[in-house]
Amino acid sequence: MSGQNSLIGKVALVQGGSRGIGAAIVQHLAAAGAAVAFTYVSSPDKAQALQQAVIAKGGKALAIQADSADAAAVQRAVDSAAEHFGGLDILVNNAGVLAVAPLEEFSLEDFDRTLAVNVRSVFVATQAAARHMGQGGRIINIGSTNAERMPFAGGGPYAMSKSALVGLVRGLARDLGPRGITINNVQPGPVDTDMNPAKGEFADSLMCFMAVGRYGHVDEIASFVTYLAGPDAAYITGASLTIDGGFAA
Repeated sequence: MSGQNSLIGKVALVQGGSRGIGAAIVQHLAAAGAAVAFTYVSSPDKAQALQQAVIAKGGKALAIQADSADAAAVQRAVDSAAEHFGGLDILVNNAGVLAVAPLEEFSLEDFDRTLAVNVRSVFVATQAAARHMGQGGRIINIGSTNAERMPFAGGGPYAMSKSALVGLVRGLARDLGPRGITINNVQPGPVDTDMNPAKGEFADSLMCFMAVGRYGHVDEIASFVTYLAGPDAAYITGASLTIDGGFAA
């Protein structure tokens, strides 16, 4: 069964789901029938508004405050989602941070937080979620096309953090495959969000790299994630799938 209602009876957790790509993923998974928990760090008003928007459309949603840099908080969020909705079938690791600075000025604090959020939280959440998942489980990481191409200076640690996910899913596919659980990366290119708006300071320098000549839309990423979370994607695992308008082509 494809598309609408393909996730009825499933429970999802979106790590970093209150805004941008994450919020779109929450809405798409809910529209497909899943009960969706999601984490947020700050802006409780936005998180509550998203939760209520899903519920108003007849869906099920739960906002959970958790800093993805805090391993214990990530574990608690996974367990809370599973307890609240009676299980866990889908995990989307969307939380991410971006720090850009010249090599000589890049602080170890920013380096460590980049790894904590972009890499460690993915492993921690995956490890915790796998304890709740059975046959047909889905784990989807939001990586970046910068794992394949970093066209400007100052972004090396970010590119490294997203490249780490490529190796992680290849390895974990072997751990999880025998249990009927798939794990994949989705690697977006520039997407029009508050963090990187299509009319922002980086837009002109990035636009020239896109073969299609435009930024992506959050719904384009969310619909791809929803497909990977569904029954039609059962034969895809260990893959890093780029959706970037030709940025890395």
